[in-house]
Amino acid sequence: MRSMLKVSLGICVLAGMLGMSGRLAMAQATPKTGEQAVRSVLEEQVADWNNGDIPAFMKGYWKSDGTEFVTTAGIFRGWQNVMDRYLRTYPDHATMGQLTFSDLEIHVLCADAAYVMGHWKLDRQAGQIAGVFTLIFRKFPDGWKIINDHTSQYSAAAEAKKP
Repeated sequence: MRSMLKVSLGICVLAGMLGMSGRLAMAQATPKTGEQAVRSVLEEQVADWNNGDIPAFMKGYWKSDGTEFVTTAGIFRGWQNVMDRYLRTYPDHATMGQLTFSDLEIHVLCADAAYVMGHWKLDRQAGQIAGVFTLIFRKFPDGWKIINDHTSQYSAAAEAKKP
């Protein structure tokens, strides 16, 4: 948790060094508007996923070679590699199922950086799967985008122990 905060705070400092005055940035976006914007991205992603549209779902990610996706299968770098991984893992709407997010905690760290923690669940004909995630968001001229996604799936043993 501390390392995540250090990374996120480093993003805020770096943004300031790259030309965004801290005072100006804070005047342009309050934590509440940042939180609402991030929540909106997540809501759009759920709708796109549930429509079976992975390319639309990917609009929530930064379209850059710098995008990172971390899972038990490994680390995927680059927007296109993340897209390709989703398309391989979820080749059709039935495999995708219906996505829900819950217990979202959205933390706006500065005018252009936030992180989100939460739970995800896919209800599918083949059986439900679920897990947790941490997302790091940056605000770009075209809106808030996920730059790092660390998603874990619950193991069968962990799922059985849940109340």
